[in-house]
Amino acid sequence: LEFRRVLFRSVHVPNTKGRYTLPHGKEVRMKGFFRAPWRFAACYAAFLIAAFTWALLDTFVIPHRELIVSRARDVAEEVLETLAPSATLAAPRAADASFYQDEYMSVELTTLRRDDTTCYVADVWLASPALLRTALAENTFGRNVTDTVSELAGTNGAVLAVNGDFYGSRKSGWCLRNGVLYRDSMASAATELLLVDSSGDFSVMDDRVMTAGDAEGLWQIFSFGPALVTGGQVSVSEEDEVARSMTSNPRTAIGQIGPLHYAFVVTDGRTEESAGLSLMQLADLMREIGCETAYNLDGGGSSTMVFQGEVVNNPTTNGRTITEREVSDIVYIGL
Repeated sequence: LEFRRVLFRSVHVPNTKGRYTLPHGKEVRMKGFFRAPWRFAACYAAFLIAAFTWALLDTFVIPHRELIVSRARDVAEEVLETLAPSATLAAPRAADASFYQDEYMSVELTTLRRDDTTCYVADVWLASPALLRTALAENTFGRNVTDTVSELAGTNGAVLAVNGDFYGSRKSGWCLRNGVLYRDSMASAATELLLVDSSGDFSVMDDRVMTAGDAEGLWQIFSFGPALVTGGQVSVSEEDEVARSMTSNPRTAIGQIGPLHYAFVVTDGRTEESAGLSLMQLADLMREIGCETAYNLDGGGSSTMVFQGEVVNNPTTNGRTITEREVSDIVYIGL
């Protein structure tokens, strides 16, 4: 009742029967249905609720497909041809549930316990930086266009895949994938970017100083963060945390150990078996496994790792149901 009175006063102030004075002083005469003051207030409230609901749906649910990636994939293939492959890896050995190797790549998966949390660490060696790739849901750049990591991994023939930075949940933030620049705007808040150059080397840059010129010749740009390790040293503190998230969470991170040598890490969380990691704990793990540069990607319910077609972690949003969340993009290893 009090809310209705406040809303009614904010819309119009009654004076005499059937006449109302608006806040800016203009007097109007209401007829028919709107002669009863509560009816006008109810309709105005319904309009506000509808507008707010539409804004939420437009931001978080309704897909906005801006670019089909068919042409962008052609451009990416042109970039691939310019990347000289490195020396081939050692002779392949038989793959199993925790190991894969061929003449182009080797991936070894290790599961370990850290801070009451199960962590999945993939040690990756590549013969060419072109094998460190990304894919967009439905092969389309846009907001709220999503699919599961396992579906995207299967569609793109990924040996190993993790969720990316969920670029499609935001209207801004740099996005460059497989050599194609889709978005060159700063995020709404200052963000550290992960840059991957044509040699496959990682570096970190503040998006407030990033320019289109800086993006020339890059292979990938991710906009989420923060950077976890730079120059072999942990670059976050115990006070650092991604906005609106809990301290301990499921996590996803990628790091570079050396030339064409990488680590992909996903952790469980939000369950009785696994509490999840803080950013500081995740950074310590990335440093200890040898990363010179490491970067935090989207986590929480998005955190998913797929290896040889199987989801290896326990993705969950609420801690009760183990199921994949649909995401905008993946980072993967594959041809």
